Amino acid sequence: MELRYLRYFVAVAQTRNFTRAAEMLGISQPPLSQQILRLEREIGTPLLKRLSRGVELTETGEAFYQDACQILDLTGHALEKAKGIARGVTGKLSLGFASSVAFHQDIFDLLHRFQQQFPGVTLLPREASMATLMQDLQEGLLDAAFVRLPCETSKSFHLKLIASEAMRIVLPVSHPLNAQQEIRLSQLSDTPMVIFPREVAPSLYESIISACIRAGFQPRTNAQAPQISSAIGMVAAGFGFALVPESLCCVTMPGIRFHPCAEASLTTDIALAWRRWDRSPTIQHLLETLAQQLNEKGTEAED
Repeated sequence: MELRYLRYFVAVAQTRNFTRAAEMLGISQPPLSQQILRLEREIGTPLLKRLSRGVELTETGEAFYQDACQILDLTGHALEKAKGIARGVTGKLSLGFASSVAFHQDIFDLLHRFQQQFPGVTLLPREASMATLMQDLQEGLLDAAFVRLPCETSKSFHLKLIASEAMRIVLPVSHPLNAQQEIRLSQLSDTPMVIFPREVAPSLYESIISACIRAGFQPRTNAQAPQISSAIGMVAAGFGFALVPESLCCVTMPGIRFHPCAEASLTTDIALAWRRWDRSPTIQHLLETLAQQLNEKGTEAED
């Protein structure tokens, strides 16, 4: 059964007149009457009572009319939904988050801006280690991911830099170096380091260890934190010092102090990663939203 049969029948049922229904549909009356007759033959029973001044629905026609209206409504909804997804204005967007990147205000601002511009897109966030994010992105389980750089495996994807931030030293309040504003890594050679597992962010892990070695010591890393952000709690508990991205300074916790690190080269970047072959409209809208945000930030910086 063709959908146009349903549209023709619904028009006749609503107007109770073949002439008015034909005018509403933009066709002539004879073809409309023939299509309704074909529909009745296909169903095997009359749907309309032909009267001298219009038509009435039979009992079967009344029931068929209700179902036909629902089918046409569902069909229209399905078409609009498909068109919306094709345009990237509806549907879902699965986003991965590397440990601690969600603490950066630029990420919150980007997601808020995107949701305001595309309220029909449902965001599906998920936090995981860098290795898991890169694997899931490659396999299509994620549409895009907010990652921390440096990251060797991220080179297989398109990357758009969102922000750069310095690393900060976190000390327990009892540490004697808290009297200083800025601290050199070499001053911490006798203090144990709290660090996240290497698989959480391999390149950032290596950068931290390498910075300590350049400062003249091999850090004692007996205490491991599950994630970058959880290292702060372990510092508060007295396990040692930690190096964390600057955006984590927003974490308020008794028993800790944040300090600038004298090694200015010790930095980390946040970037958006997506598959090189992905041309989905939703991803393009996310990239356009990010470009708007970066452009505004650049303008503000110049001002």
